[in-house]
Amino acid sequence: MTRHKLTARILIGVAVAMLGLGFASKPLYDTFCKVTGYGGTTKQAETNLSEILDRKVNIYFDSNVQVGLPWDFKPEQVKLTVNVGQSGLAYYKVKNTSDRAITGTATYNVTPTKAAPFFIKTECFCFTEQRIEPGQEISFPVLFHVDSQIDEDKRLKDVRDITLSYTFFDIDDEKNAKPSVQLSGVKESLN
Repeated sequence: MTRHKLTARILIGVAVAMLGLGFASKPLYDTFCKVTGYGGTTKQAETNLSEILDRKVNIYFDSNVQVGLPWDFKPEQVKLTVNVGQSGLAYYKVKNTSDRAITGTATYNVTPTKAAPFFIKTECFCFTEQRIEPGQEISFPVLFHVDSQIDEDKRLKDVRDITLSYTFFDIDDEKNAKPSVQLSGVKESLN
């Protein structure tokens, strides 16, 4: 085999490997974020096994929708104060204000990011397709707790407030959607 043919085969192999990594990168990144809490991603658990401590934390709730998605989406409470380790239950309400059924999905994050690995959700509506009929209004529960191990990390002693934020996206129109969200009444493009 000539040197040029060997070089061509190596380059084709590298291109195929890079293409494969390109397709695998989003699922791998999502898994990495869920496991480590990187980027404000919380952990999920079946049950709350945390010890309940005297330390209190304020949990604030935020909601956003993709620009152009005709849904009213709001938390039913602005804030809950819970003890570290104690389970909390919050609700988000969504209403389809259009004249057609729309399927959406929600993503979430937690701030401050350093607290995300300790914010554990045991029930959540995120990453699940939600079909909302015209004019339909639904309440979605979120069951969560702040893991008591947060108290063992010295750099988290200052965490008194945590914000859980959800953003709904229209998955029916995902192919044509621009990556932007509606933030507190202000349009903000992510391009």
